[in-house]
Amino acid sequence: MNVEKLPKLTPIEIGYRIDASLPVIPFAMEVNRAGCAAPHAHPRGQFIYASSGVMRVVSREAIWVVPPSQGVWVPPEVDHEVYFPGEVALRNLFIDPSVTPVLPPACAVLKVSPLLRELILRAVEVGEEYRPETAAWRLMQVLVDELRRAEETKLSLPMARDERLARVIDALLKEPGDRRDLQGWAKVAGASPRTLARLFLRDTGLTFAGWRRRLLLQEAVDRLGSGATVTQVAFDLGYQSLSAFIEMFRQEMGAPPAQYARQRGSTPSPPGTL
Repeated sequence: MNVEKLPKLTPIEIGYRIDASLPVIPFAMEVNRAGCAAPHAHPRGQFIYASSGVMRVVSREAIWVVPPSQGVWVPPEVDHEVYFPGEVALRNLFIDPSVTPVLPPACAVLKVSPLLRELILRAVEVGEEYRPETAAWRLMQVLVDELRRAEETKLSLPMARDERLARVIDALLKEPGDRRDLQGWAKVAGASPRTLARLFLRDTGLTFAGWRRRLLLQEAVDRLGSGATVTQVAFDLGYQSLSAFIEMFRQEMGAPPAQYARQRGSTPSPPGTL
């Protein structure tokens, strides 16, 4: 996805409101092919969730491609960007700093259970028109508790600190289907294949093969979410065999790509008022 060509969204001001009487401020909008104008941070934490569609969330440390089965938790004052390659029903939660200590201290991808999904959609209906000790306020407390209990996934794409490795990663992000091996990428990095392999492990915690596999998986989720066929995705990402792509996807995601795409497609619930 070429994020540079996406239209830029107006910044959301809710993240800068500090008010312990509003532990959660829900925010809903429909987005189609757009992205943040620039990296930004705010004093409220943010749970970035789409009830339908696929997002890409970027921080200095990692990149996540996020389907409706997951959401990304961003703690207060952490720089991040969000991009929407297609139609997305965005259902964000902005969490007051008085509450965030019970949530993860670093960015994390959290699984969205059916209960958590319904709580998020109900919170969007409530909006911010609630007061302490009311039924709506208690709903927000339950929502925070479910976020705290949510299982973390490991499907992040760690970024590089070393400039040599960053050149390789930048090139792969622009062309995920490039199948060069370490020997070929060593020329781009200006380092030996052995040094490049060591840099991948040191900076990302993954081998080169493991990092590229995760990149291809993220790209597959992104493209399937945008409506591409399984065959298109497999060959665009450099797979010579459709069955090899399907098996890789099944091993990582627990379902073949066509089934996964069907399971993750959902109809958004329209936001309302209490």
